[in-house]
Amino acid sequence: MAVESHRGDVGHVGQDMEDAKILNIVETGAILGESPVWSTDQGVLWWLDIKAPALHCLDPASGRDDSWPLPEETGSIILRAGGGLLGALRSGFAFLDVGAPGMPVGVDWIGDPEPDRPLNRLNDGRADRQGRFWAGSMHDPDGPPETYFDREPVGAFHRLDPDGSMHRMIDGILVSNGLCWSPDGTVMYTANSPTRQMHAWDYDPATGAIANERVFATFPEEDGRGTPDGAIVDAEGGVWVAEFRAGRVTRLTPDGDVDRMISLPASRVTCPMFGGEDLGTLYVTTARIMLTAEELAREPLAGSVFALDAGVVGLREASFPG
Repeated sequence: MAVESHRGDVGHVGQDMEDAKILNIVETGAILGESPVWSTDQGVLWWLDIKAPALHCLDPASGRDDSWPLPEETGSIILRAGGGLLGALRSGFAFLDVGAPGMPVGVDWIGDPEPDRPLNRLNDGRADRQGRFWAGSMHDPDGPPETYFDREPVGAFHRLDPDGSMHRMIDGILVSNGLCWSPDGTVMYTANSPTRQMHAWDYDPATGAIANERVFATFPEEDGRGTPDGAIVDAEGGVWVAEFRAGRVTRLTPDGDVDRMISLPASRVTCPMFGGEDLGTLYVTTARIMLTAEELAREPLAGSVFALDAGVVGLREASFPG
């Protein structure tokens, strides 16, 4: 289905950052919008509605947002060097073959990193600077939990290498999120959302090995603050984090200090991504999952994709070599 974007001068948002102007809003009403990834070659933003489940492609030039049904929940996607996408689906990693809008996506399975954990699904994911696909998992049985973070700590972070080998790298995770890398690729960031913390790791770009885990940032449990969800790093090394249930995107310095905050008119902010011709547009996905009818009435833009002028530029996303 094609969804036309809503354009117009929405004005400045938030009292923390006057220069963060909303450039565009694509009103898609996503249940759980996630995993935006900008294709520089195509000039489009690919993104997911995990719970639809559906793959979307936003073309800023035309304002169209096309979609494709997916066979099962898909937590994240990355680009392939030869064209197409690589996805982290509930059942494992797979190459995705995208045809005409509205047609089912073709799935070429690679493998399941968690055959021993049937109630898990793969969630947040991103390519490292060399194109390896990292994706986390989370406990997510059928039916909504009583609370979003009512999970068992049986999730993990996995690394998929170009040769098809899968490696379980971090275990004991409640809700995996926040995967991103410093500009030089030597620091990896992760989030275990219910703990309200992001961690940093020393990263070996040559091998994909990690070491020296430490707390990078803690999100206080106070009014107006949320839990860390998806994240992206800009060209200056700033880490942009979606604060789920807080309606904001927060920029952290490489030292983990709060540098800027941008407020959005949707509380379930899920993931940021830099895109546009000069990688100077910050796209942000949102969700309407587990909002009551009264809350949805107060948040008519919940589930939209927002495009912001954040005043900084991002980095080109790496593609999976295979």
